Amino acid sequence: MGKKGEETKRLIREKAISLFAQKGFKNVTMKDICCETGLSRGGLYRHYDSTRQIFSEIVNELMSAQDNELSEKMNQGRPAPQILEEILDRYCREMSDRYTSLSAAIFEFYSEQQQDSSNHMLLKQYAASVDMWRTFISYGAERGEFKNVDAAEIIDVILFSYQGVRMFSAIMPLDEQIPRRIISHVKKALLP
Repeated sequence: MGKKGEETKRLIREKAISLFAQKGFKNVTMKDICCETGLSRGGLYRHYDSTRQIFSEIVNELMSAQDNELSEKMNQGRPAPQILEEILDRYCREMSDRYTSLSAAIFEFYSEQQQDSSNHMLLKQYAASVDMWRTFISYGAERGEFKNVDAAEIIDVILFSYQGVRMFSAIMPLDEQIPRRIISHVKKALLP
């Protein structure tokens, strides 16, 4: 696929993200995406076969971006507390933003996928997140910038709190202090 085709696919994914955040996974149709992008049905189907394919690429892209961001910052030798602050600031903003959360759509997408036992994409993504955070926590501890902690415990708090708040914020207004308290707890647990 040429540069123009890749650019069109990027545009499709970009526009589809807002639709999935607003409507969930199950309620977005290819027709909705055509309307949002201005593409004809044929133009859209030239790039994607289904909303499932589009959503899957979006989720994979988001996961890769986070993994790459952390790896890049560690490879640059940046201080672990600075990296942590940047990540947790973004998490706090995302937990507070109920209008762009894909959590409900992710839940719908993967709960439907559980019927197909050959598809373990969510578990793979969860395992990748755990590995990424474990590597980062080790990085900070080895540099003496993080406390020696039970990494699995902190990772559970980070991942499940983040996703839980994102899920709930998508369906009801939440006290804006909730994300701040979670972030504060993570910082207290990791920083000396």
